[in-house]
Amino acid sequence: MAAEIHFGTDGWRAVVGDDFTYENVRAVAQGVAAYLDGESRPVVVGHDARYCAELFAREVARVLAANGRSVILLDGVTPTPAVSWTVVQKGAAGGVVVTASHNPMEFNGLKYKPDFGGSASPEVVEELEKNTVKALSKGVKTMPFEEAVSSGGVTLLDPLPSYCEQLGRMVDLPRLRGAGLKVAHEAMYGAGAGLIARVLDGGSTAVTELHGERNPGFGGMHPEPIDRYMPEAMALMGEGRHDVLIANDGDADRVGIIDETGRYVNQLEVMALFTMFLLEKRGERGDIVRSLTTTGMVDDLGERFGVTVHELPVGFKYIGACMRETDALLGGEESGGFAFRGHIPERDGILAGLLMADMIVEYQQPLSEILEHLFALVGPHAYKRDDIRFDRDGYEKRKADVYKRMQKDAPKELAGEEVIRTRTDDGFKFYLEDGSWALMRMSGTEPLMRVYSEAATPARVDALIGALEQHVGVRVGPDGTARE
Repeated sequence: MAAEIHFGTDGWRAVVGDDFTYENVRAVAQGVAAYLDGESRPVVVGHDARYCAELFAREVARVLAANGRSVILLDGVTPTPAVSWTVVQKGAAGGVVVTASHNPMEFNGLKYKPDFGGSASPEVVEELEKNTVKALSKGVKTMPFEEAVSSGGVTLLDPLPSYCEQLGRMVDLPRLRGAGLKVAHEAMYGAGAGLIARVLDGGSTAVTELHGERNPGFGGMHPEPIDRYMPEAMALMGEGRHDVLIANDGDADRVGIIDETGRYVNQLEVMALFTMFLLEKRGERGDIVRSLTTTGMVDDLGERFGVTVHELPVGFKYIGACMRETDALLGGEESGGFAFRGHIPERDGILAGLLMADMIVEYQQPLSEILEHLFALVGPHAYKRDDIRFDRDGYEKRKADVYKRMQKDAPKELAGEEVIRTRTDDGFKFYLEDGSWALMRMSGTEPLMRVYSEAATPARVDALIGALEQHVGVRVGPDGTARE
């Protein structure tokens, strides 16, 4: 049904063979073609390493070509940030990426990237959805893929040489290659496989890659670069033989970091480290843009170094727009997506990983000591996120019911601390008098409730998350599912 095709915080995602079908993919492609009606600039189409991703990309390409759009089809598995860069580099009207990013293996999806290479605005998404509904009822235009190629409507391109050149403009790659670092790369069977090794090859720096082969089932892994989903990477770093581990999700727009001691550096710490690195070590200045799920440490650093920090709802459609408006230095969100001035206003997990390695070189300290330096500036911080999974059937009603209940009965205190401010434009975030915070929000792409907190100690974080889950009336069971 047309109603089942809607875009969440970053594109449309669905279960392959259920809602994610050739028919529905063609309908979304027709919706993109209608949105770009009258455009003479080409459209870029790329895909990740998921099941049949290249076949779905061909469906998108042949629908666009049948509608008179000139298509640049990227030849082979491509990270989403490389697709976005190609859109900019080729002066394209936009781009379509076949990917479900960090979602489990049974999912696939489509992302639309406008001509600036970032995430589509809510207004663009609304038009794409309307066009898709129309395509489902009135049909789509298609042509055989081979005919689209032979007629010149679809041309193939390897985007990686240009993308790697751009990485070299953002990071001093010759210096990194000669730094003698021992870098580990957890590719998670995703689209970023081989890229860290490719750009760092040729010097004394050595790269060890984990899970670099293509495996649409992700070897049973959940392709999200956080500690609980990458036990082999954690074990490798616990051996003490590498300086840093860079992990990327399924389409390589997110990053996860493990330091030389085997400690997972959580995404809030990573955001604060990038902020400190750019402001303190590199001496750059500019606004910082962050999602409401990320860290107050960035605010403290902004005050220290005299830059403005913007807190926005979750989604790079908001963060990227603010970055473009303010020429921001850095944008980031709690999920491990970071964007940097001079590149695309969009997450790039490969670039973020390289910049973390560059940070080690510039500070001339192990990552664990750089992190201690951060805490010396901003004080101790702890963080945690609970993911509470619901059944897919009935999730939207459950989501509406929870939000309605919270609107009527928001807590005035949590774990004994007074709530001094509440934000309700993206879930419910409660700011407490001691500077800590807790947040509950329902996912727009998966049947999940996420409960977050940041405070001075892990014990305090646990207390705040427990108090908020109790107030909502939902708690996480041993298997990660909701318990009433």
